[in-house]
Amino acid sequence: MRDWNRREFLADVGRGMLVASVGATVAHDLGLSSALADEGTETLSFGKLEPLVALMQETPVNKLLPRLVETMRAGTELRTLVAAGALANARTFGGQDYTGYHAFMALAPALDMAKELPEAQRALPVLKVLYRNTNRIQEKGGRGQELLHPVKAATLAPDRLNGEGLRQATRTADEAGAEQIFAALVNEAPGEAFNHLQFAIQDEVDVHRVVLAWRAWVLLDVTGKEQAHSLLRQSVRYCVDSERHRIEHKRSEPEVRTVLPKLLDQYRLLSRSLGARQAEDAWVERLSQTIYSGRREQAADAVAAALAEGMAPEGVGEAISLAANQLVLHDPGRRKEHASAAKPAGSVHGDSVGVHASDAANAWRNIARVSNQRNTVASLLVGAYHTAGQGSGLNQDAFPLAEHLEKITQKDAVGLVRETEAAIQDKDQSRACALVHRYGELDHPARPVFDLLLRYAVSQDGALHAEKYYRTVTEEFTTSRAKFRWRQLAALARVTASEYGFPAPGYVEACQLLKV
Repeated sequence: MRDWNRREFLADVGRGMLVASVGATVAHDLGLSSALADEGTETLSFGKLEPLVALMQETPVNKLLPRLVETMRAGTELRTLVAAGALANARTFGGQDYTGYHAFMALAPALDMAKELPEAQRALPVLKVLYRNTNRIQEKGGRGQELLHPVKAATLAPDRLNGEGLRQATRTADEAGAEQIFAALVNEAPGEAFNHLQFAIQDEVDVHRVVLAWRAWVLLDVTGKEQAHSLLRQSVRYCVDSERHRIEHKRSEPEVRTVLPKLLDQYRLLSRSLGARQAEDAWVERLSQTIYSGRREQAADAVAAALAEGMAPEGVGEAISLAANQLVLHDPGRRKEHASAAKPAGSVHGDSVGVHASDAANAWRNIARVSNQRNTVASLLVGAYHTAGQGSGLNQDAFPLAEHLEKITQKDAVGLVRETEAAIQDKDQSRACALVHRYGELDHPARPVFDLLLRYAVSQDGALHAEKYYRTVTEEFTTSRAKFRWRQLAALARVTASEYGFPAPGYVEACQLLKV
């Protein structure tokens, strides 16, 4: 694979309009359009990556890790393994299997985590997720049950070949129509197709809907632009599947479908330029509290008003992230009636309200950063709407409580990290959270805490969420202002203590194979 990145992909944004104006034949001559989706075969093939993709699908999971380590020793890079794993996942599940798309969404975070580890250990998070990936592929029948197949691009009038047309097809659960429209959009300009896709993503508030779209976009750095259709079409199918279930169960249409266009029109957000006013700490805190404690439409309205007043999108996004973080810190823990062996009563890892909200807010913010103006604004409005309205039944006060902090007498950085590890191994969420909070108050360097929490994000299962949430916190810590960033790490410490004691399948075998 040649070197490529998402910034290059963004050069395609807007080319769809040019293709429509000059015609497909001329556009092809100018090099503006991609090849049509393969119409002559029934199985997708991924060129040079195909043998490795097939290995991911066909190898019995008890033989997978030795094969992958052998491949690495022969010179295959981690990013190539991740690319093959992503394509194997997409071809098998097509964005329509719960465990499957969770494995897909963990791949890019695992590769990022690898970069933070010592060289001898770098393969561990990737091998852990690839083990989970192939295990689920095998459980679902491997190659014989794969869902993604070649699709013909639609031939439609320009007024239907756009985000609105794609959204209408997903709203009617027209999988074939939605797939054909999206194939045509990708053929015209892959980068612009991502913008068109957002019309369907913003049509419902669902953590998997938005995180799947974002993580597929991130993985284009790894697989290359040529795999854009295979990775992004998973989101189309996910949206169709979601709508199909809504219709079958006779549920009403999501209110966000009314709220979003109303606010865009009311505040004229599509006809005014994005502002650049920088937010002060107190302003971010106030907006975050409005989002955390308010009703969904109220939160979206507050964000719309802020954008209309000229506030920079980045500050608005930080408030959304901070509100989601508060859901982790106020979470009373899983109720007994919702507990399971991997997620016992009192736990906050896995699909908890705070972890889900934080991953979703992170995805909405990132999509806002890379999209056109319409989707920058819409993603922030829907991100606020998505984050709000989830405070029912939460603790009145956030972790760490004053009584937790009173027990922390250690001030030395090394001692605090040592005590944090002991708290994690005791599954003491409140103490782990308090220790990291105090560590940040004392302005110690963040890297030792990240190193500690990273180790457990790799070794523990995390009920399918360890990699994504670790990456969410890493990104939000990096982009948050000094006053707020340690709340992110304190929340991660709490979640890490919660998930401790549930080792990840394949991890011990990977350690043995790598001799670490």
